[in-house]
Amino acid sequence: MNEPISDETLAHVAQTVLRRDMPLIPSGSIAGNALVVVIAIMTFLACLTAGGALLVARASEGWRSEVLRDITIQLMPRPGDDLDSLVAKAVSAASQAPGVDRVRAYSAVESEKLLEPWLGTGLDLSLLPIPRLIVVHMRDRTGGELPGLRALLARAVPQASLEDHRVWATRIGTMANAVVTLGAALFVLMIVAMATAIGFATRGAVAANREIIEVLHFVGASDAFIAREFETHFRRLGFRGALIGGLSAIGFFFGASTLSAWWSHSTGGEEIAALFGAFALAPTGYLGLVLVGAAVTLLTGYLSRTIVSRYLRGLL
Repeated sequence: MNEPISDETLAHVAQTVLRRDMPLIPSGSIAGNALVVVIAIMTFLACLTAGGALLVARASEGWRSEVLRDITIQLMPRPGDDLDSLVAKAVSAASQAPGVDRVRAYSAVESEKLLEPWLGTGLDLSLLPIPRLIVVHMRDRTGGELPGLRALLARAVPQASLEDHRVWATRIGTMANAVVTLGAALFVLMIVAMATAIGFATRGAVAANREIIEVLHFVGASDAFIAREFETHFRRLGFRGALIGGLSAIGFFFGASTLSAWWSHSTGGEEIAALFGAFALAPTGYLGLVLVGAAVTLLTGYLSRTIVSRYLRGLL
């Protein structure tokens, strides 16, 4: 009489196969881990692009605010003019204009230093008609008080010319808008590339488990159940990848903000601060990065469910 075979390996396999809570798609597969890596990288790059666009937009707003508030008065000397007296008259007239916050006149030495990058040092510039500059800082950047200031200057110092820098502010705004638009385009391309990778991974999982899916479908398992299994599996993978990529991006911006604060007093740090501000995202910026990670997670589950549902409809 044959005795039953006792094999621990076979018993373990049988128990594993017969588990009722066993997922439809095996977890921890090589393809799944590869998808997590791809999602993490693309999420990190998407967050960097979105954060960089936010930094440029905020820095541009600061540039335009400062440029539009500052107005330059230029005094070109004529033969026989007492330039210091004209500067004093212009400063007095500008100070009396409505909407003016403060007025600062550049001295002759400061005006000469402004020309050193072009003319070099060690030159005697006393015989050259070097213009004198007066910087007027306005309280409001709308420019509503400029006509009154122009009228006062025309009466006090007719040879003074006034520049409100609105042309430069427009150019700065155009440049910033172009950078933000480019960032938005790159962000969309990264999301499309990520969605493509998710689609290929889902189709690969469907192909690998085609027999199981078809058996479940024909024995009466609802399409919603099968699609939900795929959605849960891929949403979990998307969450892992988005978490890794999103936290890496948040750490990058936090570290960059800390380093920029340390380097703010150096020459390079001053240039970076002038271009990007403090290189620090506002709390709403960090919230935006979190929302990007959440959107990636939801997108992963939605795409997988949609692809599987279309495949199941084709079995009818």
